[in-house]
Amino acid sequence: MVEPILALSQIDKAFPGVKALDGASLNVYPGRVMALMGENGAGKSTLMKVLTGIYTKDAGDIVYQQERTTFAGPRNSQEAGISIIHQELNLIPELTIAENIFLGREKTNRFGRILWQEMYQDADRLLARLNVRRRSNTPLGQLSLGEQQMVEIAKALSFESKVIIMDEPTDALTDTETESLFSVIRELRDQGCGIVYISHRLKEIFEICDDVTVLRDGKFIGQRLVEEIDEDALIEMMVGRKLDEQYPRMNSMNGEISMEVSGLTGSGVHDVSFVLKRGEILGISGLMGAGRTELMKVIYGAFPREKGEVRLDGKVVSPNTPQEGLASGIAYISEDRKGDGLVLGLSVKDNMSLCALNHLSKGMQINHQNEREAVADFIRLFNIKTPSQDQIIGNLSGGNQQKVAIAKGLMTRPKVLILDEPTRGVDVGAKKEIYQLINQFKAEGMSIILVSSEMPEVLGMSDRILVMHEGRISGEFEAQDANQENLLACAVGKHIHEVAA
Repeated sequence: MVEPILALSQIDKAFPGVKALDGASLNVYPGRVMALMGENGAGKSTLMKVLTGIYTKDAGDIVYQQERTTFAGPRNSQEAGISIIHQELNLIPELTIAENIFLGREKTNRFGRILWQEMYQDADRLLARLNVRRRSNTPLGQLSLGEQQMVEIAKALSFESKVIIMDEPTDALTDTETESLFSVIRELRDQGCGIVYISHRLKEIFEICDDVTVLRDGKFIGQRLVEEIDEDALIEMMVGRKLDEQYPRMNSMNGEISMEVSGLTGSGVHDVSFVLKRGEILGISGLMGAGRTELMKVIYGAFPREKGEVRLDGKVVSPNTPQEGLASGIAYISEDRKGDGLVLGLSVKDNMSLCALNHLSKGMQINHQNEREAVADFIRLFNIKTPSQDQIIGNLSGGNQQKVAIAKGLMTRPKVLILDEPTRGVDVGAKKEIYQLINQFKAEGMSIILVSSEMPEVLGMSDRILVMHEGRISGEFEAQDANQENLLACAVGKHIHEVAA
């Protein structure tokens, strides 16, 4: 194999109360895609932040283009030819797409005047390369989360870097957008670019990557050729044990009806009706933009309702705000933990208990002892990796943040728990833990709605599945009758009767 264009060797990094990296190593080769794998908290993002100068390493070497180096910060590493696409978007909604792409390095003439036409033309070419059907003078805030992710990718491409690091780049992308990204990755690989690809989606690793490096608890476990490893072996390297069953399905309790939705219309949702039983996991499938999240937010009270009703335990509930939704017994865990789910500047404890303070208070006084005990119980139950419950949640890995977001909803003691993309950005081991917890609450009689873009997840965990298309229910399947072909057919607009035929 050729010499690496970038080599990180024996990198150490410690924070108060935790050693994040302990001899971590990574090689990146020109013209190859290196997968960087590991559980949440394994040190993947920390290693990339050490590389790009966001963090200072405690020990170890960084060799870039055969020279030992240290970068003073992200701008320094970008100028040297290393770009990083972060898992969490770093964009400004009020600016246009082009302004976001070239922010801080706008094209100007010799008098300092911005060359707007040239800048928009260059941005339009980048968007076309990624098959994004938007004009670059469009305000970023008008774009979907997936389209914004593509803008983040376009921004990285604009640097014409020699090494590009992609941290969960397909997290918010549709299948079509993902294929466009893969085409660009193959093009960059052919041009000799070295790519680091961080993802929890194992299927993508075997589709787009050449090599794989695994970290566990901040330590280097091994580097392998993708063609020489299978999914089971990769999982075992990541978690340190065999993972027997990815989707631990538990039989439905066939309970009585807990929630009944009738003729619900509003915010892109049209005449939706369904029932949800106690002790049932109801999967909601469909393509991006099908109205899944909108339906959940109308039920929860975050989006306005035009007509229709929701009955909970036989009583009509009409939440007009999320607070009213919580008060009625419905908890919603958002697909966007950074935007809607968490307050990144607050501690783990404050985030987890934020919506449940009425359960932890007597009169106007919060019982802080009860609060700390309840938070400690969920940290233990969810196996959340944090030095303490007072740790700022923004310092946790994405997967551990997601666990806190789910625990936050459960602390309100809901009758109905709505999980919107609950395992987005979560590693395979943590996914199994979340699934087992979902089963535990199901066994206790909680009614659960599981919204997911991952068909294997919906098929593996649900007792019954609804498919949405353009804001309507296009199909309903019992778990034993559902398969990927049926779900996809309904998702693109075929009616269930056509699928059955």
